[in-house]
Amino acid sequence: MSVITYVNFDGNTEQVIAFYSEALHASEVKKVKFKDIPQDPNYPLPENEQNMIMESSLEFAGGKIMMSDILPSMKKVTGELVKGNNILISIVMDDKQTLQNYFANLSVGGYVIMPLSEMPWSSCFGMLVDKFGVTWKFNSDADKFLDRVLSNQQ
Repeated sequence: MSVITYVNFDGNTEQVIAFYSEALHASEVKKVKFKDIPQDPNYPLPENEQNMIMESSLEFAGGKIMMSDILPSMKKVTGELVKGNNILISIVMDDKQTLQNYFANLSVGGYVIMPLSEMPWSSCFGMLVDKFGVTWKFNSDADKFLDRVLSNQQ
């Protein structure tokens, strides 16, 4: 079983895929637009919505992010898309050089909340918000920290 981060965007998923693919050196990118699937003739989508991303996945460093656009015509059902701080993407890996590269690449056009640095819980930790409003957390050894604290509690 795997847990995958899934992020919805407001019509700009194509741009997000391009940016994340390059920033994270994606090993595989898959995307399907709404026009790529059979349409219900009783409820045809407007042309601008047909070119939006229905489903996509981006694989990198053994992880995966999935993304899609929220259709304007569906907002009556789904509600407006609200960028918030309730979802973030966390990259946990021991390879600090790759972690630093991802951090530098994803910070372009966004802003750094906490630069990569050594913390009591991690030898390399940082946070940023990318240019699409998505929060990213970077941690070189989160599992070691959790294991150490839990073993001290026993």
